Amino acid sequence: MKKDAPHSFHIPVLGIGYSIDTPVKVAHLGISSVISLLDDMLMEKLREFYSKKFNLPYQAISEKIDDFRAKRITAYLDLVDQIAKEKFEALKATYDQKSSEFSRYIDLLHDSSSLKQKFEQLKKDWDNLDVREWIHENLSMGNIDVNIMTKVDKENYRNHEKLPIEYNDGHAALRGFVNSQLTSSVVLSAGMSPRLYNYLETFDEFYPDKDFNLQKKITLKVSDHRSALIQGKYLAKKGLWVSEYRIESGLNCGGHAFPTTGFLLGPVLEEINRNREDLIRQTFALLKVALRAKNRPCPDEPLEMKITAQGGVGTAEEHQFLTEQYQIDSVGWGTPFLLVPEVVNVDEKTLELLCNAKEDDLYISEISPLGVPFNNLRGNTKDLEKELYIQQNTPGNPCPKKYAALSNEFGEPTLCTASRKYQKLKINELQSRDLTEADYNQEYKKVVDKSCICVGLGTSALLVNDLDTKIEKPGVSICPGPNMAYFSEVMTLKEMVDHIYGKINVIKRNDRPHMFIKELMIYVDYLKSKLDETAKPWTEKQQEYFATFSENLFKGIQYYKELFSNVKVSFLEKKTKLIADLEKSELQLKNLPIHQNEEVMV
Repeated sequence: MKKDAPHSFHIPVLGIGYSIDTPVKVAHLGISSVISLLDDMLMEKLREFYSKKFNLPYQAISEKIDDFRAKRITAYLDLVDQIAKEKFEALKATYDQKSSEFSRYIDLLHDSSSLKQKFEQLKKDWDNLDVREWIHENLSMGNIDVNIMTKVDKENYRNHEKLPIEYNDGHAALRGFVNSQLTSSVVLSAGMSPRLYNYLETFDEFYPDKDFNLQKKITLKVSDHRSALIQGKYLAKKGLWVSEYRIESGLNCGGHAFPTTGFLLGPVLEEINRNREDLIRQTFALLKVALRAKNRPCPDEPLEMKITAQGGVGTAEEHQFLTEQYQIDSVGWGTPFLLVPEVVNVDEKTLELLCNAKEDDLYISEISPLGVPFNNLRGNTKDLEKELYIQQNTPGNPCPKKYAALSNEFGEPTLCTASRKYQKLKINELQSRDLTEADYNQEYKKVVDKSCICVGLGTSALLVNDLDTKIEKPGVSICPGPNMAYFSEVMTLKEMVDHIYGKINVIKRNDRPHMFIKELMIYVDYLKSKLDETAKPWTEKQQEYFATFSENLFKGIQYYKELFSNVKVSFLEKKTKLIADLEKSELQLKNLPIHQNEEVMV
């Protein structure tokens, strides 16, 4: 019997180390979360830590053994799964105790959830029912999902010889997940990777079994319906079903940002919801052909497919609107959970910075060595460490982990652009070129601006758990979304969940824009910055890009005007403000250079 999902929200992956052990803390309470599979070194340290904490056997997995990365990931995920399941079983046994974990489980549920309503009915006839059986049939754990950034798939070497592609970082992470005991989903983000998608095809666990169940599921993080359809069909042709499409705002999010050409979240959700059945129909038709060709079990009906969304949601009203207007199956709440120490690993210094952060402290940076825009927090200790290296005339980081060592600019093995070795080589190259002082300084700044985030995003987990960092004051990177400006206090899990479900309001400011308006504002500013930094005269290609970007924003504004004009009662009192905000952004967009009558093309 399929159980109802306990909650209508999930906790997306938060950096590398912030949510790496979140399932240990919340899975038994029915809350789903996502673990990053990037850092096997960090996982190995935490596996030792949690083995000691829960009196479980531990045997180190050395880098000297074959396939150590995959084996470390498998061992860590199995440990997390074991602890979460044991906590869940213990929780179920406390149903007759006041202030128990069972009571906490029920208390965290939304008042209107079917599970809570069933429980309220159960209490009326408590003495005459088999409570244990009811609990077994109705309560479920939160999902323990994992994330792989498809871009982070570095090739690896042993004894100076390149290893087969299966030993690439992304491939090994996928293998580590597949070999684990988890029955959950791998969230593939950062775009389509044919070679990694092809590797999925080699594992039986991603295919339906004889009962048409999936031991391991696939979730794709996508930016729009077109991307969902292309990737979904690509995988379906291999006999692989996408169980969830996770839609994320291009800019109003945390972590790495993947800006679209002006496609806003509302219109994207509208399109994907309108075409949901067509997406299922097209992909299922291809799936059946592929499964039959491979002589694998083939269901007569499509498997379950969910649509989820995340990026900038901050109020119960917005949460409810997404689930009702677009039939979203689950809403991702990421950035606000960085202020919940019960759930994530944030050191005290960084926690203080987050609480005090205002709009200007949260900005899109170019510090990521992946070459992708990265949401950053001004004054974070990793950036301060980076500036100190620059002042000491030793820019760059030692690069002990090399997960982002993807640049082959200086041959092989590849280097990370945030590493000291790469930056020294790059600066030497700049000095050999005939550059003006101004041009040299500009290029130099671009080089040294890169930060070692694959270490920085994991360090907080070490600090919080008092684990060896080998550095007296290691720097911490963090990547909150713009939404952090409106959350200013440390919260308990209970307070955060009550805020999500509208029982309380933890936002003290009264000037927070609606999530759709905030994203629009960010996109207009982003387009303006691109226009400002692009030298004129623009090429035809640049002109076309800016025109398309602008046109999509105008279409989005018109969509929102119609949406807010016809929206349900809960928005009526805010309708005037919403329309005014839209018109303000529209005017700003019209005043950009792209719309001025001037010759800007070559």
